[in-house]
Amino acid sequence: MKIVSVETFLVPPRWLFCRVATDDGLVGWGEPVVEGRAETVRAAVDELSDLLLGRDPRRVEDLWQVMTKAAFYRGGPVLSSAVAGIDQALWDILGKSLGVPVHQLLGGAVRDEVRVYGWIGGDEPSAVAEAAAAQAEAGLTAVKMNASGRIGRMPNRAEVDEVVTRLAAVREVLGDSRDVAVDFHGRFGVAAARRVIPELAPLHPLFVEEPVLPEYAHRLGDVVSASAVPVACGERLYSRSEFLPVLQAGVAVVQPDLSHAGGISEVRRIASLAETFDALVAPHCPLGPLSLAASLQVAFATPNFLIQEQSIGIHYNAGAEPLDYVADVRPFAFHDGAIRRWDAPGLGVEIDEDAVRKADAVGHRWRPPVWRHPDGSFAEW
Repeated sequence: MKIVSVETFLVPPRWLFCRVATDDGLVGWGEPVVEGRAETVRAAVDELSDLLLGRDPRRVEDLWQVMTKAAFYRGGPVLSSAVAGIDQALWDILGKSLGVPVHQLLGGAVRDEVRVYGWIGGDEPSAVAEAAAAQAEAGLTAVKMNASGRIGRMPNRAEVDEVVTRLAAVREVLGDSRDVAVDFHGRFGVAAARRVIPELAPLHPLFVEEPVLPEYAHRLGDVVSASAVPVACGERLYSRSEFLPVLQAGVAVVQPDLSHAGGISEVRRIASLAETFDALVAPHCPLGPLSLAASLQVAFATPNFLIQEQSIGIHYNAGAEPLDYVADVRPFAFHDGAIRRWDAPGLGVEIDEDAVRKADAVGHRWRPPVWRHPDGSFAEW
């Protein structure tokens, strides 16, 4: 079996899909993208395809090593995301060639269902109580919200009170039997995070996410030590070597993204590394169906898994939803806040190729918002 083509498809609202075809008719799908830089990753996938054409797609680990180590310049979000999507497609082909799901190739399932959460409130969080109630009504047992909208690195008392009040409103709606996670999105400075997180502790968030920017990972230990609230991070980390210092800082939850952090191959290793630090894994996934399917396959086979993000109904999905490109949506149904394990081969998702090709003909040019304060400084979106 040999790879004969590697295609990419720019699909709304902000995704990039990858199709790897073989000479015997097997096709694998993946999702390589950096949100807002889809065209750049598309070019990287095209460059990497030179290393793949004519090769046996079932040699997944060997091809991963070639893609990540055959060049002088390595890593970073663009290259690791390009590798991630191709890696997903190769695992998809391997599973299909053997007639088994990817989680079987990863050692077999350790759970029969994966708990998931949904987003509420948007980038500028509002109406969070109503949105939390709607998610609970839809069958979810956990939600995540931004702590704040655009905010200064050292918020004032009123701004801190607003963060606490929003979380309290959601906690009141969800009660004690459901969970809410709070995403700081790197919008606070280290000192502010140390001040705010303890004030959230009485409301028992599942975790606080990315309390500081990834470039300040050397200060995460100071944040972790300030409160008993579990700290999570990792959506902007792309390799085992980048996760090591944050685990050493004491984070409780790591959040590698299957479409950014080297795909199934590398995230599986990140999860194993996290286990040696008694940390749990909650993969980041505000993307499409292939990224979610890859995340679920890892979750089915990972003992130290916590919860899975999914983007159905997320505020970024203007004009398209993840399941719009899936021929059979039944595997993604929620059952008591979870997605049940399935045994279809490969990633287990049937892509509607006609819909994908039509979407690619339209394409997208999604860009993240640019947030700037009156003093000229930039805020994290």
